[in-house]
Amino acid sequence: MVHHKETTRIGFYPGTFDPITNGHLDIIKRAVGLVDELIIGVALNANKSPTWSLQERVECIHEALIEEFGESCRILGHKDCAIKVIGFDNLLVDCVKEYNASVIIRGLRQATDFDMEFQMCLMNQRLAPDIETLFLVATEQNRSIASSVVKEVGRLGGDISSFVPKATLRKFANQFKS
Repeated sequence: MVHHKETTRIGFYPGTFDPITNGHLDIIKRAVGLVDELIIGVALNANKSPTWSLQERVECIHEALIEEFGESCRILGHKDCAIKVIGFDNLLVDCVKEYNASVIIRGLRQATDFDMEFQMCLMNQRLAPDIETLFLVATEQNRSIASSVVKEVGRLGGDISSFVPKATLRKFANQFKS
């Protein structure tokens, strides 16, 4: 008989989440079924010129999670999986280690995503061989949702309601009032 020691599987889902989209929420919903705890790491990443501050993006994700999973989620207690949202501005593998995560979760929308993600995965393997990367392929209805495109359409007054959670929609409405 094989005895398995009780361990907590902690996953780390990094991104700029500028803004959080329904595609991101889909990856989160699927990831919580694979780990005991999910850390959503919001990267500062000033190189991408985010629309909102790190704190505003973290808050928007909190709101979107409560809307998606319900008030009982309390962010830290979704059914069988705890969910935490944190901001970070250091090397991804260092942050993953800091939170004792063993797997980095990444979403793939298109084949072009794979090339960049594959390069990052290989670098992360060299820097931290004990951390795995798990790729989740976007569902068909979410494959066309890219934060950069959603952000541009939203800034120009287009209807982004089918691409983003209500929290993101409210944030756009507040920022880009006519």
